Amino acid sequence: MARIGVAMDVGGDGVAVVTMSNPPANVLTIPILSGLKEKLDEAMSRNDVKAIVLTGNGGTVSGGFDINVFEKIHKTGDISIFPDVSVELVVNTMEDAKKPIVAAVEGFALGGGLELALGCHARIAAPRAQLSLPELLHGVIPGFGGTQRLPRLLGLAKAIEMMRSSKPTMSEEGKELGLIDAIVPSGELLKVSRLWALDIANRRKPWVRSLHRTDKLPSLSEARNILKIAREQANKTAIHLPQHQACLDVIEHGIVHGGYSGVLKEAKVSKELLLSETSKGLVHVFFAQRVTSKVPNVTDVGLKPRKVKKVAVIGGGLMGSGIATALIVNNIYVVLKEINSEYLLKGVKMVEANVRGLVVKGKLTQGNAEKALSMLKDVLDYADFKDVDMVIEAVIENISLKQAIFSEIEKICPPHCILATNTSSIDLNKIGERTSSQDRVVGVHFFSPAHIKSLLEIVRTERTSAQVILDLVTVGKIIKKVPVVVGNCAGFAVNRAFFPYSQGAHLLVSLGVDPFRIDRAIVNFGFPLGPFQLQDVAGYGVGMAVGKVFADAFAGRTYRSPLLELLIRSGRNGKNNGKGYYIYEKGRKPVPDPSVQPIIEESRRIANIMPGGKVPSFFC
Repeated sequence: MARIGVAMDVGGDGVAVVTMSNPPANVLTIPILSGLKEKLDEAMSRNDVKAIVLTGNGGTVSGGFDINVFEKIHKTGDISIFPDVSVELVVNTMEDAKKPIVAAVEGFALGGGLELALGCHARIAAPRAQLSLPELLHGVIPGFGGTQRLPRLLGLAKAIEMMRSSKPTMSEEGKELGLIDAIVPSGELLKVSRLWALDIANRRKPWVRSLHRTDKLPSLSEARNILKIAREQANKTAIHLPQHQACLDVIEHGIVHGGYSGVLKEAKVSKELLLSETSKGLVHVFFAQRVTSKVPNVTDVGLKPRKVKKVAVIGGGLMGSGIATALIVNNIYVVLKEINSEYLLKGVKMVEANVRGLVVKGKLTQGNAEKALSMLKDVLDYADFKDVDMVIEAVIENISLKQAIFSEIEKICPPHCILATNTSSIDLNKIGERTSSQDRVVGVHFFSPAHIKSLLEIVRTERTSAQVILDLVTVGKIIKKVPVVVGNCAGFAVNRAFFPYSQGAHLLVSLGVDPFRIDRAIVNFGFPLGPFQLQDVAGYGVGMAVGKVFADAFAGRTYRSPLLELLIRSGRNGKNNGKGYYIYEKGRKPVPDPSVQPIIEESRRIANIMPGGKVPSFFC
């Protein structure tokens, strides 16, 4: 195993190769950063060193600054723990050095890892290297000079896009944009980087200090217009995330007052944001997501995940088509089954539309989209189930139907096949009670739209085997979900937490509050959808089924609103048929449907809980 630390090797050509090593991702811990400064100071003082190449061990540069330091600061409130990297290391030691430093980039350079590379005088990369500044995801801004150097290398608009999206840019695109100076095969990376560094030292190539550049910055008026547009976008998409506006403020400060002033401003604002409640919450989420893949008595008992190459999905509706999409775009073959040709064609068309949507959004290339669709087979019977590794049942919430399906597929599928249900509420023991293979029965609760939403609730019974749970956790990661393993109880975990929220919303409507007002309040609070639009999207059948489960489980302790039943009787089914609380038309944003008001009034009349038949004054 590679030794943790920073090493320096001086070759006969006078180039010192400084290598950071902290497997597996070369995270920039405080000792690594101290070691880096020590080695760079040594290289600067040695007469036999003409130039320097900075790289990372194990085929990557760095995954960024040690987020454990963030957590420690959040617990102690001691911001002095945070090291002075931006000025002391990146500006003074690296960028303003008297000997050139070239970054040799391979694998990935993320966050602070990329910011170190930006402080070098050139960047040479291997193909398909990933470059990103994802700090906004943690409630802070790039703090090692990234807000100042990236706009000077890429141009303002592209730099803002890269920081706000937090998504990686490949080295090939980085070369086109000016972030990378050259792309060379991995085997030649160090050789070319050494020669490049010597060429800079000998004035055969330009000695570029990114912070000094202004050629890619727009005029002040144009810059302010670009920043204004970015602020408006942030107000719509990140209204309760102050780091987005703070990042734009710091960028503007550097454009107006110069790069060095911008670096100082960035360092100050970074520390302020690090102490914010937003950062505490987002860092907590980061660590919580990492913990989800560690399941006691499953991931720590020496089991190895089995390969899941082919999955059968039963039901091609909104959820089934979304699940099928999530699988095929991640290279897992899917057999999609429906009960008749009409429903099957609709299911296939929904999958195709999902895939096209990913292409339009830039999340999938046309070539990969075609490959994904080639991995989908549509069927009307179980003949193709004989060699599947998993079956996911995604039909309506009807226990008798689900029991019949599980009884049938157990006879046809191979003995290793996982028998999974996408139920959002039904007791798994009841679903699987007619099977003899209850160790293979498990819940896989996706969230709509299943090919986009990241949460995957894996529900286990007392009989579900550890191997099955491990296999599903692994599949969850492959299809880019956050798999959370929970127990089998009423509502599982998500709906158990969500149900009181939904109950409260319906209670307020029965008391006279406008449902659209409730939705607006929740969206303004920071949720992507309010409870009533979410009910439209999820489908009324799910809402009715979950409501019944909780009414049975907690008899006399739930509020039963007549509203959903009235909506269904009136022929509404939310997004599924284009009409619910909102009107859904292709290519347009959902808009409140005024014609739903009489149904709401009828619901209030039946509920009859408004004091004196009037809306309580504190709701007005």
